[in-house]
Amino acid sequence: MEKILIIDDDKDICLTLTRFLTKNGFETKYANNGADALAILKTEKFDSILCDYKLPKTTGLELIQRINILNPEAATIIITGYSDLKTAVEILKHGASDYVTKPLFPDEILASIKQAIKDKKSKNFIPESSSKKDTKNIKPFVSSAIEFGPSPQSKTTQKHIDLIAPTDMSVIITGETGTGKEFVAKAIHQKSLRKNEPFIAIDCGALPKDLAGSELFGHLKGSFTGALSDKKGSFEVANGGTIFLDEIGNLSYDNQIKLLRVLQERKIKKIGDTKEIAIDVRVIVATNENLKKSAQEGSFREDIFHRLNEFSIELAPLRERPEDIRFFSTVFLQNANMQLNKEIKGLKEEVVQKLENYQWQGNLRELQNVIKRAVLLCQESELSLICLPAEIVHPNLLEVNSTASTPPLNSSDLKNASVNAERAAILTVLKKVNYNKTKAAQKLNIDRKTLYNKLKAYEIDL
Repeated sequence: MEKILIIDDDKDICLTLTRFLTKNGFETKYANNGADALAILKTEKFDSILCDYKLPKTTGLELIQRINILNPEAATIIITGYSDLKTAVEILKHGASDYVTKPLFPDEILASIKQAIKDKKSKNFIPESSSKKDTKNIKPFVSSAIEFGPSPQSKTTQKHIDLIAPTDMSVIITGETGTGKEFVAKAIHQKSLRKNEPFIAIDCGALPKDLAGSELFGHLKGSFTGALSDKKGSFEVANGGTIFLDEIGNLSYDNQIKLLRVLQERKIKKIGDTKEIAIDVRVIVATNENLKKSAQEGSFREDIFHRLNEFSIELAPLRERPEDIRFFSTVFLQNANMQLNKEIKGLKEEVVQKLENYQWQGNLRELQNVIKRAVLLCQESELSLICLPAEIVHPNLLEVNSTASTPPLNSSDLKNASVNAERAAILTVLKKVNYNKTKAAQKLNIDRKTLYNKLKAYEIDL
């Protein structure tokens, strides 16, 4: 039976999720704060962890880093405020498997947990040996051309993949978060001569600084506190195949030096070992930063940049390739149907138009989550506007009502001065975040409920 840990300061949510997940065959435990959760994680292992982003004295991001150390096999899903995209992107960069937004829907939670556990187990699979004898049964990644959209940018990416894949050249893939960098890396591997050998993906942004060396290069038993057995590093596991280093710019300086040695000599040395191991690994890296600029500024070693930059592929953000939106919406709709056991036939044309006019700061990952939730909410045969988030349907509709203008300040009344200043501050922040209440509450450092109360008290109608 798979085990789930629920971390939320709302006891009602913990009890509701516990009852629901227990009925669906999971063993559950819950904690109402980060300290209690960490105490549980020191003694028990879990298959998945549901964690609220905002907790007393800590955040979901801080907990993820600790969870990655205490229970790295767990699929972590963060619960966050609806449409808080900036938070969601940060969450994914720091190693979370997925996020779900409030209000919570049982079917969405269940589908997310099952998919996250499945993906995590697949990613955690490490063969006992990297010899051909042991790796020949590893199922290679199978790329499908249907997952490349019809836009000119996507077609160019396909051409670049076909061109570079048969070689052993290192590749730098650049693009915003959510543009599909790992998918491109897998496609390169699948089209290469190494396609029947391992493909190992490492998120450098989620690696704890003190354990990155062990994860990448391995260690011997007893080489440091907690090293209870010998461990193969990712480079050794990937021997003969491809290693994909995501968010390479987050690698510490010390580990950049070790990586340079690997790139130069094609040898690794485990922590605590004196001998070197020869390896044959193709290196593909990805970043959402300007790696060349980082090298020039000294935050990333320039010699490593030049060794990695044998070929580069830049992925355009989704908002710059609107031709792909209809295509990927259909792909994600089909996936969501399977995950949620639904039979939605398609998207109404008005829905497609709204999706094509949206900016998609979170790119394909944001689109995937929007479609998934829309499928969950849909009660018709096709997705309609009622299933989409308000900021997609009415991106420019939210205007402060004329009656909400700030009243004249009575300078002789200190209480009124304070009230008017607070009201003006709320209006200013709301305007800056395009009247997104969740984002406004965060910038004002108050919770969403408090913001609603203040909007009502100050007669601010949105």
